[in-house]
Amino acid sequence: MTFTAQILTLYPEMFPGPLGISLAGRALEEGKWTCDTINPRDFTTDKHRSVDDTPAGGGAGMVLRADIMAAAVDFAVERMAAVIRSSRAQSRDGVGGESVSTSLDTNGEGALATVRGAPDSVSPEPVQGRLSLDRRGSTSSPLTVSNPQHPPILAMTPRGTPLTQARVRELASGPGVTIICGRFEGFDERLFEARDIEQVSIGDYVLSGGEMGALVLLDACIRLLPGVMGASSSGDDESFENVILEYPQYTRPQIWEGRIIPEVLRSGDHAKIAAWRKQKAEEDTRLRRPDLWERHRDAPDQSPSGAQEKDKDKE
Repeated sequence: MTFTAQILTLYPEMFPGPLGISLAGRALEEGKWTCDTINPRDFTTDKHRSVDDTPAGGGAGMVLRADIMAAAVDFAVERMAAVIRSSRAQSRDGVGGESVSTSLDTNGEGALATVRGAPDSVSPEPVQGRLSLDRRGSTSSPLTVSNPQHPPILAMTPRGTPLTQARVRELASGPGVTIICGRFEGFDERLFEARDIEQVSIGDYVLSGGEMGALVLLDACIRLLPGVMGASSSGDDESFENVILEYPQYTRPQIWEGRIIPEVLRSGDHAKIAAWRKQKAEEDTRLRRPDLWERHRDAPDQSPSGAQEKDKDKE
């Protein structure tokens, strides 16, 4: 099943951006994932297409309106559900490669998004006609109730939970994700009270908007999709996979500017190499990331490849 990425952004031209090249770009061309944008301005009703307003209680900047953003989120949920239904139907019928087109009913203001990756010989076919929504939103919407069958909706915000490799793996194993990109002073908090949205942060710093965070999150997910990195074990030894930093890496030439590759890596003794890598990974983690080291010390003993070792006391 193709991994579907939907991005709610005021700047759709930023996507796929760097995800259109290298590993992610090839995966996009091969149909391993799709990238589609939804502009919240398409859900406004005023002539200025305003998505923000001044903060309640005063203060600098502007705040993204809950009613506008919720309407965009509701449309995204319906659209994602249609894509998944179509994909599952195609799998049952043994048909692949057909795309699904959905458009926003904006009184002639234009189509919103299309699932890409279909062969030229296949004409996109709408699912259940046009997906139209009440752009004013609804406090009684069933989408306010958490449904584990819906792919997650994430909002990129510095107030969110830090993104981890474990969470990335969970997201990459699903059918897709919808990402909301914040701007200005952030979101009206009522959006998160009314909709099932996971707030995510990529670090303890502030960006101009959530788009860069969305690109980071998607890149982390896409590289884990089947067939993107080649061998399924390619990412097993990388930093954060086992709550620890990766060990140092070396390659040819053997001697460079008087510095030589450690002898153990040239020994051919795989057991010694594994032990050295484990020791170096732990040393670097302890010195560079004491927070990770504390978590690692509480975890079961693991080999450099992430395989849990047998409990020798029980042998």
